[in-house]
Amino acid sequence: MCAAAFAGVPARAMAQAPAPAAAAATPEANAAVKELLDAMEVRKMMGASFSEMEKAMPQMMRAQVGAVVSADPRLDASQKQQALAKVEQMLPAMTQAIGRVFRDPTLVDEMMAEIAPLYAQNYSVSELKELTAFYRTPLGKKMLALTPRLTTESMALGQKVVTPRLQGLMQDFMQGTQGK
Repeated sequence: MCAAAFAGVPARAMAQAPAPAAAAATPEANAAVKELLDAMEVRKMMGASFSEMEKAMPQMMRAQVGAVVSADPRLDASQKQQALAKVEQMLPAMTQAIGRVFRDPTLVDEMMAEIAPLYAQNYSVSELKELTAFYRTPLGKKMLALTPRLTTESMALGQKVVTPRLQGLMQDFMQGTQGK
């Protein structure tokens, strides 16, 4: 969610996207989803993911804003340096604000309420039970333990690969050469 905001996708637009229409899950499906989410330790995993994202956020913001500033042909070297210095001044306050969002105890509750129906819509009760059994195995538990760190590292690698491409595209747009 937050990573998407810094990758150029407006978070507000994502939050306001209409949810797909779905039939209400059966009580059996709801119970199976609850058991799966418990086996997956989703609450713990979300907390760890938010913690990892919070740690990575300053560098992600610095890289994203730095790419935008560096790619702006309207700014000379001095203006770019001033813009980057301003970002560095604002970064601690922005990081603290983002940290408060990630540490809000109601965030995980809201996320759980939103994601539970996705599982009921996309898996049968039998599949939910199979997934639950897997996540209770040693390999399933290892996967759960590594997921937050691997997700954060994957996001950073994705940004490393995508940022130069977006930077070139932004320069093309700013110079008016794109789309002709």
